[in-house]
Amino acid sequence: MPRPIAARIDGGALRHNYLLARNQARRGEGRARAWAVVKANAYGHGLLRAARALADVADGFALLDLEEAVRLRDAGIRQPILLLEGFFEAADLAVCAAHDLTLVVHRLEQLQMLRRASLPVRLPIFLKLNSGMNRLGLTAAELPAVRRELAASPAVSAVTLMTHFAEADGDGGEACITWQLERFAGMLADWPEAATWPVSLANSAAILRYPQTARDWVRPGIMLYGGSPFADQDAASLGLKPVMTLHSRILAVQEIAVGERVGYGGTFVARRPTRVGVVACGYADGYPRHAPGGTPIVVAGQATTTLGRVSMDMLACDLTDLPAAGVDSPVILWGDGLAADVVAAAAGTISYELFCALARRVPVVEV
Repeated sequence: MPRPIAARIDGGALRHNYLLARNQARRGEGRARAWAVVKANAYGHGLLRAARALADVADGFALLDLEEAVRLRDAGIRQPILLLEGFFEAADLAVCAAHDLTLVVHRLEQLQMLRRASLPVRLPIFLKLNSGMNRLGLTAAELPAVRRELAASPAVSAVTLMTHFAEADGDGGEACITWQLERFAGMLADWPEAATWPVSLANSAAILRYPQTARDWVRPGIMLYGGSPFADQDAASLGLKPVMTLHSRILAVQEIAVGERVGYGGTFVARRPTRVGVVACGYADGYPRHAPGGTPIVVAGQATTTLGRVSMDMLACDLTDLPAAGVDSPVILWGDGLAADVVAAAAGTISYELFCALARRVPVVEV
């Protein structure tokens, strides 16, 4: 019999979340299209698994790795595919052309490589401007050179403008995005032809809170997988459904007296007679080692908390007030019945990290 831990991936929930994102972006009379962001192995949910679930509804797919883009094409995906970091060297361009990929261009050297390339087709690009995130993107000072490169390049078929919000998930209201929108507009003020190009601005947080940012393309990421981008609002209240449920079972039960300790370092000390449940899940499965004792967990449908340190293959939980729970009782680590955002907050992280950390050794069941 296999070890009882598994991750259940709900393709229907993924479709629901994608359609919700696109519908949110189309509030009013908008007709925004939505990239399904499937980078990082679809946030740990499985690239091809996510693509299959969304294949007949997604307007396009966005990811980072050229190899993953080719895998999508080989799997029969025919929608546009956007490489969010573009290409890394000139040799990549032939592959991009052969597989009809759309490229983010975020530095001048990429435009120069495009201009010099001899390609069988012209490629659409998303021109990324740095409006204040200060990670990737072309600056205002580079725009004159960008315009010259575009004018001289036979390799570009169409241009979409994009930027990325740094604070759309903050609690400062519209001021969180206004300064970047103003900077973005200012960068384009003296570029007349740019006024006719499509625009892509909104990530998950902006889609949900700032409908004015949903222009021609939006880029939902974490919300596709049932995670909230906001610290002050849970996913369920946003209409999102959990896609990944990590579940296991109780392996053993220990009865300990007052003063006895649990786990490595003995960080939990019993203040009352305590029933300790040992769960088949540890940091080698992707559960965060830094999750402290007291992190929420669900056993046999009832809420309780973890005890002590997470170890490689096991963690402990408190069964004292759950008399019906025992060996073989089902456990939800996160997902349906226990939002990943809640577990992540207790562990001092975000749900993105939980999903992406799911270990290869954990079996996946698709529903």
